[in-house]
Amino acid sequence: MSQAEIGTITTQVPARLDRLPWSRFHWRVVIGLGSVWVLDGLEVTMVGNVAARLTEDGSGLDISAAQIGVAGAVYIVGACLGALFFGQLTDRLGRKKLFLWTLVLYLVATVATAFSFSPWYFFLCRFLTGAGIGGEYAAINSAIDELIPAKVRGRVDLVINGTYWLGSAAGSALSLVLLSTVLFPTALGWRLAFGFGAVLGICVLIVRRHVPESPRWLFIHGREEEAERIVRGIEERIEGEQGADLPAAEGSLTIRQRTAIPFREIAAVAFRTYPKRAVLCLALFVGQAFLYNGITFNLGVLLSSFYGVGAALAPLFIIFWALSNFAGPVVLGRFFDSVGRKPMIAMAYLGSALVTLPLAGVFLSEIGGLAAFMVLLVITFFLASSGASAAYLTVSEIFPMETRALAIAFFYAVGTAVGGIAGPLLFGTLIETGERVPVAIGFLVAAAVMALGGLAELVFGVRAEGRNLEDLATPLTAEEADGPEGADGPREDA
Repeated sequence: MSQAEIGTITTQVPARLDRLPWSRFHWRVVIGLGSVWVLDGLEVTMVGNVAARLTEDGSGLDISAAQIGVAGAVYIVGACLGALFFGQLTDRLGRKKLFLWTLVLYLVATVATAFSFSPWYFFLCRFLTGAGIGGEYAAINSAIDELIPAKVRGRVDLVINGTYWLGSAAGSALSLVLLSTVLFPTALGWRLAFGFGAVLGICVLIVRRHVPESPRWLFIHGREEEAERIVRGIEERIEGEQGADLPAAEGSLTIRQRTAIPFREIAAVAFRTYPKRAVLCLALFVGQAFLYNGITFNLGVLLSSFYGVGAALAPLFIIFWALSNFAGPVVLGRFFDSVGRKPMIAMAYLGSALVTLPLAGVFLSEIGGLAAFMVLLVITFFLASSGASAAYLTVSEIFPMETRALAIAFFYAVGTAVGGIAGPLLFGTLIETGERVPVAIGFLVAAAVMALGGLAELVFGVRAEGRNLEDLATPLTAEEADGPEGADGPREDA
């Protein structure tokens, strides 16, 4: 381990980044990196909308409805494994390399999907597409939080994560056009749908090339001169925009630089030093994955089976629902920085769980019909979407910088594997019964899982609003002048 140490430095890079005012640079970060969520929302919704077309005669792909379900599971498995694989590479090789590599993988796999000719090939493409998206989550969330100023980190992160639903709405709207047999042949429309995702990805890649490596990652890995050059360049551009000098940064950090940090050390610190935070993140991720994947993958079928909404009209309802999900982080996001993480995250999880109770009642009793059901569904997910976005924000803030990408990958993978698979399977089975009582019970189970996430936040939540990332979790490489806290980590309730 000692041979990996290359020196000790004292730096103000974190303090300088956190005291920056909002600028064009930050907009570039948001557009270049945050767009991954739009791509994921587009992908998931697109496959759900084109599923029926793929099973039709003349689609050019001889695939059954059951195999479409397998493709969905394969995508999730790819996302989980991709997050874990690329997550540990992100901590080792840097944020920028990985957020470029994973986007390229997504682009290649998406283009390849458009040329699918058999189920096995379609499954392979969906696996690789999922791997690219899963890797994006780890690389992107770690980079965003390390580049965005502390005072607005919460609202920016929530809105960025919430843009998944803009992609979902766009996917539904696009499906209405591309799946029209009046405009496009049966075998062509769905292929163009996947091609559109690739075109959007290329635009993102062009912007992303100009987003720098995380200076925080650079100075820890012995590249302090490059980190200094990047930060100074950002400061000079902002001073040029404002026509005034920036205020002096306050505070510094002393660290032992390392070219490599053993995986066993990262894992030990992430899950032995911070066990309460680990429990918190698992509860948040499993709760949101269960609710969201259970409803998202089955909403069209639910509307059709119990409210008689035809396949042609279902995307319209999904667009309305998706936009309400985006509105949650946009409207509530600023309160996560002002009121605070702990009360707002708990409110989002517990509030959505409470609204699910009358939602189940309206569904069971059929009072108010489709209108009442949709209104309560919108309110439920208006709250839940902020909580779901905050799950990613939480895990990216409360673990040491050297473990950040891997921690995001781990909790995303476990939460998606547990909640993201169990939710769709449960709701799918209950909807298939054709009876309202079992489906209403499914809503109640989802409410209970979300409530557990809210309770975990009340007990183990961390007050992270406005605080420097290095204060929330001391870097593994930090040398503290006042004792061993740097090695053992700060208190978990810090």
